[in-house]
Amino acid sequence: MQPTIFDTDELSALRDLARKFAGEKLAPGYRAREKSGSFGPELVREMGSLGLIAPELPEEVGGLGAGSIYSGVIIEEIARADFNFGYINVLASLNGQILANFANPEIRRDWLPRLTAGEIMLAIALTEPRGGSDAANLGLKMERSGNHYVLNGEKTSISAADQAAGTVVFARTGSPEDRARGVSAVFVPMDTPGISTTRFTDVGQHAIGRGSIFFDNVRVPTDHLLGNEGQGFVQVMQGFDFSRSLIGLQCLGTARQSLDEAWAYIGERKAFGKPLAAFQGVTHQLADFDTKVEAARLLCLNALWLKDTGRPHVAEAAMAKWWPPLLAYEAIHACLLIHGHAAYSNELPFEQRLRDVLGLQIGDGTAHIMKNIITRERAGRAAVGA
Repeated sequence: MQPTIFDTDELSALRDLARKFAGEKLAPGYRAREKSGSFGPELVREMGSLGLIAPELPEEVGGLGAGSIYSGVIIEEIARADFNFGYINVLASLNGQILANFANPEIRRDWLPRLTAGEIMLAIALTEPRGGSDAANLGLKMERSGNHYVLNGEKTSISAADQAAGTVVFARTGSPEDRARGVSAVFVPMDTPGISTTRFTDVGQHAIGRGSIFFDNVRVPTDHLLGNEGQGFVQVMQGFDFSRSLIGLQCLGTARQSLDEAWAYIGERKAFGKPLAAFQGVTHQLADFDTKVEAARLLCLNALWLKDTGRPHVAEAAMAKWWPPLLAYEAIHACLLIHGHAAYSNELPFEQRLRDVLGLQIGDGTAHIMKNIITRERAGRAAVGA
């Protein structure tokens, strides 16, 4: 990736480190990890040992005490080599921030160092069978029983459902009429009795996996509550403004790699006695996507900079979530077509990249929901009736 106005010497050095690790260790195994449906724990630990997981967390829990933008530049480079591996970074930063801000000291001390070291993964469980985009329409019940909460219900479409060691779970402690105001967040270790999981057979993203988590009278100590009871949606969900920008950069990193490969290809491949680069019908497509990918990248980095400087960034984060996944899909699709018949197979990585990025046009908030958020921020809640 090219340097930007946001770069510092320290940030550039971390980018170079992430690029070297990703190119040498991750890129060669991208296809193999799709087939195996897992990452390989030794690679995740190596990434953690280099300080490439959740660097924004405090140093005492294994982070670098760096800004959020550091995670952004790391994810760009990781996703260039392996889109799915970038999920490790996104989930670690999202869940790590939530635990750092809302978990009790014991949970922070026990779980965050292992997270930054790459020893464990954490999931976040919000979506349910009856509520995807309508995230506040939760049915999973969380009822107090002495010094425990008892959870019953199902979460679905959860990334890393069967790989995570712990999960941030959103559940209903109030009545359904309370909507978001009746939702609480709690941290649940995945080895707690009463938990079971399934894995879906998806179009892409096989290495991270997606599935359901079932809670059958799962007892969790009350001190695992994150934030205040009934305020989980309002308080903890703010972390999604961070992860939305990271997801944008995850998608754009994969698109950038595809564009770089396509630019190199058209300089070498000949048709009708000329390199493909001599045909504007080819080059202008790539120039168009190259321009848009660079613009979208700056949008995402700016949203992270706004977060790091304490400025409002809700609308910018929503922009970073809806545009880059769509743009990345379109750019990779164009690169696939430019490579011709060879790309319509698994001999080249474009078809896998296309399948992998497609999921993030749905997951973590669709374009419609993101545009609703932008509208609410720009026009005001009163104007849109929200």
